[in-house]
Amino acid sequence: MPQTHRTRRVLAAGIGLLLVGSALSGCVGGADAQTVRFHLSKPEAIPYFRELISEYNAEHDDVRVVLDSSSNLQAGFLRGNPPDLGLLNYNMEMARFMERGALSDLGDMPEADRILPEVQDLVDQYATYPGRTSVLPYSVMAASVIYNKQIFEQQGLDVPQTYDELIAVCDQLTAAGVTPFYATFKDPWTVAQGWFDYTVGGQVDVADFYEKMNELGTEVGPDSPVSFEKTFAAPVTRMQQLIDDYSNSDAASKAYGDGNLAFAQGEAAMYLQGPWAFGEIAKTAPDLDLGTFPLPMTDDPGDLQVRVNIDLAAWIPEASESKDAAREFLSFLFRKDVMDAYNAAQLGYGTTTDAAPVTDERILGMKEYYDSAQFYQGASKAIPLTIPTENYTQGIALGGDVERTLRILDADWARLALRQ
Repeated sequence: MPQTHRTRRVLAAGIGLLLVGSALSGCVGGADAQTVRFHLSKPEAIPYFRELISEYNAEHDDVRVVLDSSSNLQAGFLRGNPPDLGLLNYNMEMARFMERGALSDLGDMPEADRILPEVQDLVDQYATYPGRTSVLPYSVMAASVIYNKQIFEQQGLDVPQTYDELIAVCDQLTAAGVTPFYATFKDPWTVAQGWFDYTVGGQVDVADFYEKMNELGTEVGPDSPVSFEKTFAAPVTRMQQLIDDYSNSDAASKAYGDGNLAFAQGEAAMYLQGPWAFGEIAKTAPDLDLGTFPLPMTDDPGDLQVRVNIDLAAWIPEASESKDAAREFLSFLFRKDVMDAYNAAQLGYGTTTDAAPVTDERILGMKEYYDSAQFYQGASKAIPLTIPTENYTQGIALGGDVERTLRILDADWARLALRQ
């Protein structure tokens, strides 16, 4: 999933780490320095972490940290030569390494004690390994409806807290000649990440659902107590109705970049994207007054939640030959000032008990929900990549039959469970 693209200059300024000059980038430690290969999955964060590595290497003669952002992670594990430390987006695919015992136990580190329990639970929803805390969340991205505050103010609209209020807002916007939602269905991931995840997460206990689905395995189907068809049909039908009645008619031909530009130009009041879109929107309209709110899908404001994903999480493989050095560098990365600076620059939420609160106006609308753990991980992200979920959700967005598509998803789930 794309994240906010930031230049090296902006990132460095945002994190306050310009104390390291380019001369430090050549520091390699002493002749006998132990090498720590550090794998990073987020391209736009490379300038930030490159500066940190330079600072760390300059202060340590016995360790040389090397940034690795291009190696094939799966191949490295299979060959027994994985990176010594990883900081990656954490999802279902990464969880496979944990549940097979390929990641070492970090539970004895002081950093593990600082992680918020409700955030550590997000890791456990994907997989666990007995007796180990193998993954430490570094940053969380919260996502919900992005809305144009100026349009809402001009139309005298309040942020909706129930589904009925949402429909009333959409009807008033339509009557005023304003497109309620800007949609971009040319890119399948935008449907899955936004429309599908928000509508499902607004009605369904996502973590509980997948716990039951994993228990059922091959028994998922028309007669099972839970299934994609039975459990997701209602919210996904509402998703389709919102699309049909309240989004731009040319959504099928519009991609992510088109949506950012159109929304920046005021072509719609709401946009179902995450905080990574703010930087792209700002390229066209840097002063646009934007905010966020959770998509209401029931008539109870108490059901409101925001979608989250673990933006970055740290782990050290069992096969690493530099575990001690990797753990020391991990401790450096988890320093409060380092983590706070990263989250401020990337519009992320902190994962630790001592994390600085978010202050950016664009994401403050999600703060009360994050702080009270009223959040869920996207339903689309808990499905293995071998199942083409994004294409299925795109098909529904373009008018496909909801129940038939979800029935196919059930069959795929059961078939994959049989193979495993």
